[in-house]
Amino acid sequence: MERWQGKVAIVTGASSGIGAATVQELTKAGLVTIGLARRVEQVEALKANLPVEAVARLHAYKCDVSKEKDILEAFKFVENTFGGVDVLVNNAGVYQKVGLFENGNTAALRQSLDVNVLGLTLCSREAFFSMQKRGVAGHIIHINSIEGHYVPCYPGANLYPASKFAVTAITETMRNELRNSGTKIKVTSISPGFVRTPMVDLCDVYANTETSTMPMLHPEDIAHGILYALGTPPHVQVHELIIKPVGEPV
Repeated sequence: MERWQGKVAIVTGASSGIGAATVQELTKAGLVTIGLARRVEQVEALKANLPVEAVARLHAYKCDVSKEKDILEAFKFVENTFGGVDVLVNNAGVYQKVGLFENGNTAALRQSLDVNVLGLTLCSREAFFSMQKRGVAGHIIHINSIEGHYVPCYPGANLYPASKFAVTAITETMRNELRNSGTKIKVTSISPGFVRTPMVDLCDVYANTETSTMPMLHPEDIAHGILYALGTPPHVQVHELIIKPVGEPV
């Protein structure tokens, strides 16, 4: 991780769960880290968990990745303040327990695509522009899901698995475009199994994450997977990293 010391990372969906764990681990690893979230006060609160010398490296910026205007403003802020981005972690994601055939479900379905697919793509585009302009061999990481590789059966899955399958395809499309453009920018998809986060609480079949006996990962486990992918030598690219808890039945 030495080559990333002092470099700039952006993490979307940084207010809780995997995003919160990731901004803390990147900051402790020496990166200047900007956590994008709608609830910026929760990102600011993470400073209380950091070593004293790392606190100044964590910055919060209000951004809703379902809105292109917010994304453009966030990346402009990073360019103007820190010079540009070297690492992007596309963590922001949304799941709403809504059936595909429910009345009045259009807004929920659209949000799944706006956040999980389009937001990820637009953030990656802006990160690419920043890296290419400065000749940076940066790294784009997508927090995907095991549901980007198979479709489980649980109530209200709606477009969530479809959006994660899209992330799997988008990752490979990006890899091709990055290679064809002659850059050394890496792109990695990280697909967790079940993680003890508020999103899993929405799935009734798994009950509350605090009381469920289902094997689950912790957000820090995924953050450590991100550090692993980032820590590979410049000639090594992790294409897909699937991380599951021991004993997960699916």
